[in-house]
Amino acid sequence: MSATVDGSGPSMLHLESVEAGYGTTVVLRDIDLRVPAGSVVALLGANGAGKTTSLRIASGLLRPLSGHVVFNGHDVTRMGASQRASLGMCLIPEGRGIFRHLTVSENLELFRPPWKPANGGLDAAISAFPVLGSRRNQIAGSLSGGEQQMLAVARAYLSGPKLILADELSMGLSPIVVDKIYASLQQLNTAGVGLLIVEQYVDRALAMADYVYVLVHSRIVWSGPAAEMDEALLTESYLGGA
Repeated sequence: MSATVDGSGPSMLHLESVEAGYGTTVVLRDIDLRVPAGSVVALLGANGAGKTTSLRIASGLLRPLSGHVVFNGHDVTRMGASQRASLGMCLIPEGRGIFRHLTVSENLELFRPPWKPANGGLDAAISAFPVLGSRRNQIAGSLSGGEQQMLAVARAYLSGPKLILADELSMGLSPIVVDKIYASLQQLNTAGVGLLIVEQYVDRALAMADYVYVLVHSRIVWSGPAAEMDEALLTESYLGGA
């Protein structure tokens, strides 16, 4: 590993010596990943490298076989996803993660955690994505793909998180919509929210990230400031090398 993420400051999230998998298949080995408070961290690698599994471990959807997950100073390894959400973690999953048969308004209401005020974050979400305001009574599944993704991202405004875990938010979207999605993430980060981003468009991720981790065959092979990214190694990792 030619560089490391600076661990001198406080970490909002720390995956410490994590091993994880499904059944007898190990997908992550000896993962050590930090998201410093208020920073943007990009997790990059080819399909099957373990990126989504890393987010599932971080969010509590999957429990590690070994190792620890520390969030905002708390060991949350044995906590479920809802408990981690109550501490300020928000997962925006790959594949939208909306309720397609409900209206936009009903989705927004369900995205608001019970511990948040009734209208908390709604105005900010509509301000970020005005189309949601004009489509409140529309069935979510009838929205365009880009509008569905905006609805999915709106949960971050409604939950008021300290950390957002974003999984392939640009997949299948037009560049214009991707710009809007990333502008909203930048807005949230400017307000102090940390971001851990899994992204297929490497240039987009690198432009926003403070730090980068590269996963190859279940292991982190490089980590460090985005400005010091080893582009040759990154290219090789996407071609299946290490």
